[in-house]
Amino acid sequence: VQLQASGGGLVQAGGSLRLSCADSGRSFNSFNSYVMGWFRQAPGKEREFVAAITWSGGTPYYADSVKGRFTISRENAKNTVYLQMNSLKPEDTAVYYCAANPLRWPYRHYANYDYWGQGTQVTVSS
Repeated sequence: VQLQASGGGLVQAGGSLRLSCADSGRSFNSFNSYVMGWFRQAPGKEREFVAAITWSGGTPYYADSVKGRFTISRENAKNTVYLQMNSLKPEDTAVYYCAANPLRWPYRHYANYDYWGQGTQVTVSS
């Protein structure tokens, strides 16, 4: 699994961004085996859980702070997971990371993720 995140940028409060995370690893099947998650880390803060989705795409999990504004989805045929972020707030400003979890619970715990992308910066101006 080799994860590459993209889609970050600068946006005004209330705007939207869509992050993508593609697995460029050699095995299509291995991507399907993982729970995919998004985390974020703001300067001076700990990395925090944002969202996760199971391999089937049927069970998304969200942090309370993003519920109703962010949507996680995955497209296994493209080895890609997405994070649609709407109604962005300045407090959403952070580096966003995608990660792959081989089905370790709880999905919101970053230590349960084995593979990480390089991160993409999201900046929301007020």
